[in-house]
Amino acid sequence: MRLPESFYTSVRTRLSEALDERGLDGFLATSPADVAFLSGFFYIATERPVYLWMPREGDPLLVIPRLDEEYAAQQGVTIPMVSYFEFPGVVSAEETLAAALPRPGGAGRRIGVSAGVSVAAYRALSRAIAGAELVTTDAVAKLRLRKFPEEIPFHEAAAGICDEMLAAGRGLIEEALASGGPLPREDEIARHVIGYGTDQMYAHYDLVVYTTKLAGGLVYAGPNSALPHGLPTRRRIQPGDTLILSLGAAVASRFVESERTFIVGEPNAEQVRYYEADREAQEVGTQAMVAGRTCAEVNKICLDVLREHGLGDYIRHRQGHGIGLQNHEAPWVEDGDDTVLAPGMLLSSEPGVYVPGHAGYRISDTVLVREAGPRRLTGYPRDLASNVIEGVR
Repeated sequence: MRLPESFYTSVRTRLSEALDERGLDGFLATSPADVAFLSGFFYIATERPVYLWMPREGDPLLVIPRLDEEYAAQQGVTIPMVSYFEFPGVVSAEETLAAALPRPGGAGRRIGVSAGVSVAAYRALSRAIAGAELVTTDAVAKLRLRKFPEEIPFHEAAAGICDEMLAAGRGLIEEALASGGPLPREDEIARHVIGYGTDQMYAHYDLVVYTTKLAGGLVYAGPNSALPHGLPTRRRIQPGDTLILSLGAAVASRFVESERTFIVGEPNAEQVRYYEADREAQEVGTQAMVAGRTCAEVNKICLDVLREHGLGDYIRHRQGHGIGLQNHEAPWVEDGDDTVLAPGMLLSSEPGVYVPGHAGYRISDTVLVREAGPRRLTGYPRDLASNVIEGVR
């Protein structure tokens, strides 16, 4: 799962240029996603800090807990490393970092950190690296906006697994219908699809790494599906339900999401109306993801379709968001984001219709922005006929 060393060399070269433009002496990565992006080291985030020092000039340095040394070696990490024994430690992670930095200490240095650095980490680093100015910067966030060519195959592999997870969730319901037994609960479907996706990772890859999770699933049906971020419950699927499977998967922590709405049994007129409106909005919005347009423009084009269908009161969220080493990251396909789409950006296209007391409808694909136009990485069918689960007793 490790990307070639040439990828990390290219990333560091571009980061050095970005730091130079911003008048920064280096960047200090403090989050699992930034550390993984810049070094290829994946770890479970706990109270034990991991710091990656990326100087504008010179060699990088990785500061890790001693108990992670073997794991870093197993991953083939080649960056020079120093370790500290424990947290909070007699010698802290921040003091270990400060002692290992090339002299002269931190005096006069302007060190970039991401906007997501915690207040506690910011204060601990400021105390340890005396005299340095810690400056929040978008240098790394900007690099992560557009995926490097080496990253795309991992996203494509995750897309295939994610589509298979949808089929597995549907299959569980169809098996219950065929057997004549009770239909599965929301939580049972969620456990099934997450297990399926995780099993696929371990079946295909010798060393499985991730920053947050391998596979995830939100499953909600009937009135529960009108809650966009509702968690799976113990409610059983029922004939006539509208069912949303909101699934995600990651290979080498390169995420995708693939979400579909199913109808359990013959859809009624109300279900057809809402489904077709959402399908049209998703198609129009996806095709609008053209290089040169802003996120705000694309979002408006997409959601205006729902408004034209008279469903503006049932819009609960934006069209989508960026996807990469995190399942949600910049840019944001929303009215307030004027980021200009560019080739290499990877976005979700997931407009939704949520009718209180009735159901929700959401279709989502992971979309790659290209010079030639948008390309869906996820490919599970989107038409209504393909998403009707038949055989209802």
